[in-house]
Amino acid sequence: MARIQSAPAAGRETETSRPAAAGARAPRSRRRRVRKAVELTVLLVPSTALFIGFVIVPMIFAAWYSLYNWSGFGPLNDFVGAANYTGVLTGPVFHQALLHNVIIAVLSLVIQLPISIGLALLLNRRVRGRTFLRLAVFTPFVLSEATAAVMWYELLQPGGPVDAFLKALGLGGLIHYWLASTALVLYSIFVVATWKYIGFGIVLLLAGLQGIPPELREAAAIDGATPWQATRAITLPLLGPTIRIWIFLSVIGSLQLFDLVWIMTLGGPANASSTMLTYQYTNGVQRTEFGYGATVSVVLFVISLVFALAYQRFALRRDTAGAVTRAVI
Repeated sequence: MARIQSAPAAGRETETSRPAAAGARAPRSRRRRVRKAVELTVLLVPSTALFIGFVIVPMIFAAWYSLYNWSGFGPLNDFVGAANYTGVLTGPVFHQALLHNVIIAVLSLVIQLPISIGLALLLNRRVRGRTFLRLAVFTPFVLSEATAAVMWYELLQPGGPVDAFLKALGLGGLIHYWLASTALVLYSIFVVATWKYIGFGIVLLLAGLQGIPPELREAAAIDGATPWQATRAITLPLLGPTIRIWIFLSVIGSLQLFDLVWIMTLGGPANASSTMLTYQYTNGVQRTEFGYGATVSVVLFVISLVFALAYQRFALRRDTAGAVTRAVI
């Protein structure tokens, strides 16, 4: 009988303890929600305020100034509407500058990408001096654009170290006016840009290679695949997301190229090395036509935005699909 009577008592204790447990969980749940709200506020509000203040607001002002013929001094009185945009979009010099940006972007994809992939695959192997080679490849990227531009400006001067080096190799016939020839100056700048920025691409690709399990290549080798077959069928496809990110950054960087060009050639000779940003600086700052310069900046922003959205839609969508959801979960 004692055993039979104890069962209802135990049941009553369990039923009465449930509201107490639920009441204890409710404050903990509220505390977690409050803590999460505080964390999001602390992390997001300052960065959002800085982004709005230093990115969104200047963009709005640039779009507003582009509708005026403004010299940079005094109030905005001379409203010209879309006249600045008509001048930019129909100007042959701007078309030439845009073409140069496109040429640099295409050369980056055709030349820099294969070189970066090849060097990344090489530096990913266990070779003697690998750490030093990685450091040597990445060092130019650490240098400022001004330092690199001045250094290469001196190296490429007529009779300079590059010409002396070619003469020492018996290749004096290859000597040209590297920065004064309208046919060569853009490609000379591309060589300098490749030397300057290729290290970043190699490090980015090396990071992607580190995420590929070595067991996959080992399994392919056991199945009789050659190293080239394993690279083509396993490594490169798995490296695809990193390559697509590199392409995006390279094209955006090519559209915004300014420092190297301006310091080395000022966009010359005869606009042979001009870019959209050198065109903007020449017409907006040097000629004190800041309304026109703002127009060029708006056009450049629209071009970059259209490319970014299209690339996200057709190239990066598969790589980023569900990334936020997985991170939250």
